[in-house]
Amino acid sequence: MPKKPAYLAIAAHLRAAIQSGSLPAGAKLPSETQLMRQYEVSRTVAKWAISVLKGEGVVEGRAGSGVYVRAARQLVRQAPGRELRTTSGSTSPFARDAGRAGQQATWEHDSRHDLADDRIAARLGVEPGAPIMRTTYRFLADGEPIQLSTSYEPLNITGGSPVEWPEAGSAVGVVARMDAIGIRIDEFVERVTLRAALEAEAEALALPARAAFVHVIERTYYAGEMPVETADIVLPGGRYELVYRIPVE
Repeated sequence: MPKKPAYLAIAAHLRAAIQSGSLPAGAKLPSETQLMRQYEVSRTVAKWAISVLKGEGVVEGRAGSGVYVRAARQLVRQAPGRELRTTSGSTSPFARDAGRAGQQATWEHDSRHDLADDRIAARLGVEPGAPIMRTTYRFLADGEPIQLSTSYEPLNITGGSPVEWPEAGSAVGVVARMDAIGIRIDEFVERVTLRAALEAEAEALALPARAAFVHVIERTYYAGEMPVETADIVLPGGRYELVYRIPVE
């Protein structure tokens, strides 16, 4: 088994100290020079280790002072089954989750007609090149970018309807919008992975360009066997807690 790179090992040690409370919120991390001496590594390795923790959102740099452990204020993403239908009619699911965490939610969005590539066509069950609605989002909590999302909907379902443009109608959220045109979503599937952030993602989420990691959620909503929307959701690693509550019938 290959040995873990030194900067990841150092980041793991510091992360464990933060999680155990040995380095509580507000505590100052050892300086790069101190890490070099303690772990017998170069300054570059020490810098990368700190960058990993910055990318996870667990520490923050203060100009002229050093790097400090951030207060734990994570936005919890709920996946509560029935609640998606009962609360999404007038309130965005993101705004609901942010409100529970005591945060103010805002978002930026851009919708446009597009054609499905092979990957999206397979997820939506349409032919490659089929017309779709593509909507990109950047979500912010208390002004801090915390989530990116790209949503795809087949226009053979929503085209020409009151909900064709996702942010233009009175219904908010995929479930409520589909309810409005008589399509009842009864299931969604999410596939969660972790990977290094792309350059554009790091920039949009205000992450360090090097050693930033993100959670990626590939989500698809179904009405029976028919996919009605699929999305790629990108969250900064460490800033978002994923909580799933699954009702037992």
